[in-house]
Amino acid sequence: MSVTVSLQLAPQFGDMAPMRDAWMEAEALGADRLYTCDHFHAMVITKEVMHGAHADVPQSGKNFEATTIQAAMAATTTRAEIGCIVHGNSYRNPNLMADIARTIDHISGGRFILGMGSGYLKPDYVEYGYEYGTTASRLRDLARDVPIIKARLEKLNPKPVRKIPLLLACAGDKIGLRIVAEHADIWHAYGSQDFLQQKVGVLEEHCEAVGRDIEDIEFATHYLPGPELTPDADPDAYLKLGFKHINAVCFGPDWDLGLLRELLQWKKRVEQST
Repeated sequence: MSVTVSLQLAPQFGDMAPMRDAWMEAEALGADRLYTCDHFHAMVITKEVMHGAHADVPQSGKNFEATTIQAAMAATTTRAEIGCIVHGNSYRNPNLMADIARTIDHISGGRFILGMGSGYLKPDYVEYGYEYGTTASRLRDLARDVPIIKARLEKLNPKPVRKIPLLLACAGDKIGLRIVAEHADIWHAYGSQDFLQQKVGVLEEHCEAVGRDIEDIEFATHYLPGPELTPDADPDAYLKLGFKHINAVCFGPDWDLGLLRELLQWKKRVEQST
């Protein structure tokens, strides 16, 4: 069985040079994909954060912008795919987002993945002058904008090096997972095993409704073990739920690669046993 192990380097609480060293070391270790994240405020990951109860709580600390980081990743690596989990849809005009994606894809030589979500961190919106709206309105905006992004990618000259995979991080039963069923090449969700199992069931229903084979969508999730984060985090259990793309997350100032090393050993064991 082939599995994908990735690393998300949250561009927070540290400086650019050690973060760059970390992503280059991660590629040398064998990470299949390298991701950043898209916030304008640094965030401490807690249990409350994991369950979305932090929309009004900004954190202070160093922070860097996502699209330029991906361009830097693309220019300084040679093998790993590059992306973001995920861009807040509200932060950039969809036509511009497509142009940014195409440009990074060329910088990387065809290794770019476009990650999109509806956005949720309220201080990002308030501080940068975006309309916050509601969860439903932001999801409707994403549903409107994804086709615009896809259409612009077809119009650009030159076009992307490859058909850029679209990663969508949505978990809402009514709107979000419908968008995933209609458009996603990769679906990213995280939480407890019970939560993920329930969401897989809802996605199956949406795929059936839109005439999509759910097997055409790659399932991805974060690996964030610990009693204060995801107590039942277990890559073997994720595999049984269909999640073959497992992502370790690290933060500044050190960007510790311990979780990545753990997952790479797991990947080796899984692939050697099948």
